[in-house]
Amino acid sequence: MLSLQEISDRLEIQELLVRYSHAVDTRDWDAFERVFTDDAVIDYTEMGGPRGGVKETRAFLESAMPTFSGFQHMVGNTVLEFEGDTARARTICHNPMVLDRGQGQTHVFFCGLWYRDVLVRTPDGWRIKDRYEERCYFHNLPPEMASVAT
Repeated sequence: MLSLQEISDRLEIQELLVRYSHAVDTRDWDAFERVFTDDAVIDYTEMGGPRGGVKETRAFLESAMPTFSGFQHMVGNTVLEFEGDTARARTICHNPMVLDRGQGQTHVFFCGLWYRDVLVRTPDGWRIKDRYEERCYFHNLPPEMASVAT
């Protein structure tokens, strides 16, 4: 049986993971920074992005996301393992992306990935200390982005 503390921790972490997706999807970069520890390492390399700290990753996303006219990060199916004030998580993310091709034409492609996270309890609640995007698939990737799939 789960303790009240573990139930609370699980709900707080679920909310944290949703806040990450919401921050990226609404381009709220201050909210994006708040889901991480100050010394977090974020590794998007399997999905074609960089590896770096929170500020570097924010700068990358601020420059990359305007490329897309639409996107969503839907997270679910999180497996959590706790060890004191640290948790390891593996969470599915389904990510449709829309490119505007002009003249009313768009190209929709899909990214499937898992977030592999190390989370820590802080005085301000749970935060992501380490995030790794593990690639599962790309579907309908546009030709100019083919290098991401290799």
